[in-house]
Amino acid sequence: MVKIYNDYKDHVDFLTVYVREAHPTDEWQMKSNVKEDVCYAQPKTLEQRVAIANDFVQRQKYPLPFGIDDMNDAADLAYSAWPERLYIIDEHGRIAYAGGMGPFNYDPEEVRAWLAKRYGPVTQSSSAAAPSKP
Repeated sequence: MVKIYNDYKDHVDFLTVYVREAHPTDEWQMKSNVKEDVCYAQPKTLEQRVAIANDFVQRQKYPLPFGIDDMNDAADLAYSAWPERLYIIDEHGRIAYAGGMGPFNYDPEEVRAWLAKRYGPVTQSSSAAAPSKP
């Protein structure tokens, strides 16, 4: 998603929303979380959710704008976002693309294809200015 963001951020607005924890230590911990040292209990307060989100942004140096779902899980419930999902909302506020539920149907390349169809194919290398010749 970071590469897609870098390629299309001049064309569209991006927002990542952190919803409830997918694999918390007090529910369904995964070995990969232990290996990557990203082990958190399910947040019980908004402050705990904010702390986990901030840790992710800092560890990953995540450049996309980042939001945090409220403790009533309004975004998760409205968009069936858990554990991960991609959406494109058009300029009229309507869902123009609804990706499959992750992790198995989470496909950023579908988002890239939709954006390329709408705005043309863009890549970091082609969006960068060509070096001037002496």
